[in-house]
Amino acid sequence: MIETCIFIAWRVMRTIVRVVPGLFLGVVFGQTPPPASNHDRARGFLEESLKDKNPDTRKHAVQALGLLTAREPYLTELEAMLNDKDVEVRLATITSLVDLRSRRTVPALKKALDSDVPEVGFAAAKALWTMKEPQGRDALIAVLYGDEKTSSGFITKQKRQALRMLHTPKTMFMFALQQSANLAPVPGLGAGVSSLQGILSDPSVSGRATAALMLSTDRDPEVLAALNDALSDKDWSVRAAAVHAIALRNDPASESSLVPLFEDKKEAVRVRAAAGYLRLESIRSTPARKK
Repeated sequence: MIETCIFIAWRVMRTIVRVVPGLFLGVVFGQTPPPASNHDRARGFLEESLKDKNPDTRKHAVQALGLLTAREPYLTELEAMLNDKDVEVRLATITSLVDLRSRRTVPALKKALDSDVPEVGFAAAKALWTMKEPQGRDALIAVLYGDEKTSSGFITKQKRQALRMLHTPKTMFMFALQQSANLAPVPGLGAGVSSLQGILSDPSVSGRATAALMLSTDRDPEVLAALNDALSDKDWSVRAAAVHAIALRNDPASESSLVPLFEDKKEAVRVRAAAGYLRLESIRSTPARKK
């Protein structure tokens, strides 16, 4: 009986040694499995952070993905984060998608236009605009109108109301500032950076005002119509932004549209209307230079 038990124990031990020699030897001699490669560790950090319960951790993770190249699995991971339950995570995701500059991300950004959260839809519109997608431009025009005059599906009544409460993020201020610094194609005219800064630094500035400033270099008649409509907007920041944008278009034909705003109840609008009028007047009275 004892011999039988010894024989069975020996057979079991031999089987274990054959099947899991690494495990057996590791237990006996205290050996550890080989360390993961730095690549695997880095991937692990990102994957865990994207799934973390803390929204700030997920936000940092999607921001970090913007440092990578536009390839898989990064694109798919970022696109999936557009469905995150935290708004700031989704906003950071949109920014990182723009950083990667991949045409593959355009459909995902177009889908984000229909987000139930206005800030997300607005961010997607700005992203598509920077990527020269027509839907982004159309959405910004719809944001600028902000009322029943647009037939764009981007704006619903609920979204129009919510968009009036949007505030310009600091990153948007820097972007608009950089864009404005490249304007003033007419020699001797100011770039309007100080005026721009004054509008965007006000805590009550609306998202529609930002849209007007972003569209200031677009020469399409539809944009001009939207800017002219914005001159009578109830929101002073939208009126001021529209005046600023019209002035920077350097089209003397728009000179008369600024005159009624000399009597605007907001000084910020009045002074810009006056300066804008004088700017366009000077362009009209200056003889065209010979080429």
